[in-house]
Amino acid sequence: MDIKKIVKLSQGYSRDYRITKGKKFRLKDFDPDDTGDLKAEDKPRAKEALQIGVQALSEFQEKLYAQQRWGLLLIFQAMDAAGKDGAIKHVLSGINPQGCSVSSFKAPSTEDLNHDFLWRCQKRLPERGMFGIFNRSYYEEVLVVRVHPEFLHRQKLPPKLVTKSIWQERYRDIRNFESFQSRNGFVIRKFFLYVSKDEQKRRFMSRLDEPSKNWKFSAADATEREHWDEYMSAYQDMIRETATEEAPWYVVPADNKWYTHVIVAAAIIDALDSLGLAYPEIDADMRKQLQQARTALESS
Repeated sequence: MDIKKIVKLSQGYSRDYRITKGKKFRLKDFDPDDTGDLKAEDKPRAKEALQIGVQALSEFQEKLYAQQRWGLLLIFQAMDAAGKDGAIKHVLSGINPQGCSVSSFKAPSTEDLNHDFLWRCQKRLPERGMFGIFNRSYYEEVLVVRVHPEFLHRQKLPPKLVTKSIWQERYRDIRNFESFQSRNGFVIRKFFLYVSKDEQKRRFMSRLDEPSKNWKFSAADATEREHWDEYMSAYQDMIRETATEEAPWYVVPADNKWYTHVIVAAAIIDALDSLGLAYPEIDADMRKQLQQARTALESS
């Protein structure tokens, strides 16, 4: 496996969807049905490329774990049925579970609400040498809470702190938090899986029509569709305000899952390659100890 070739291909696939200078970002400039230079008939080739990428990620992860200097945090945000679970499952299928943690954040508990809005996610941050995966995250606090202001009222904030500036303040808190993590050796990559409203409807209908998928559907999913435009506005502002060079967003077309997986894998490979990962070098004392161990084993 030629890692350099894979990295070059990954950069080509992923960088068109990378957002770092959020002020110029407009969500309408991206197409949820985009497949880049690939067409439907290229789907088998894309799946083959994904498997090669999965192998590359496995090799990178082993070096990350052995080196114990960097950590990787991957954040997935999307509307319901955009494919977050599937992206995590397929892209990270080759990862050693011992070097990875996955956290799914749903409605906050009473304990969560008794702390600041970052608290419950801070507890789940990865250690050095580890992959941390957030299926939803603290970004819910500027998405669903913004669309449903009644959730904000449940957070027990002093009334004088709940002002018109609260969203800008939270964007700033998030930028500062991610900058702090980056300066301490934790690489952050954020993915907005951008599904169209029509494709979401098709996937919802599939969940209703197929008995094996009924469990995936919630009546609340359909209710949230009524707020589609509000969510799109919230996502656009969120990406504009929190996309930075050190913690970029990737706006990933999500109408075609096979293409979504390729882009996510490519972005992660690109990030890991930038770290210059390598197995730790053995110093003279350790080499001496290894030789002594070899001698002892050979004579036993």
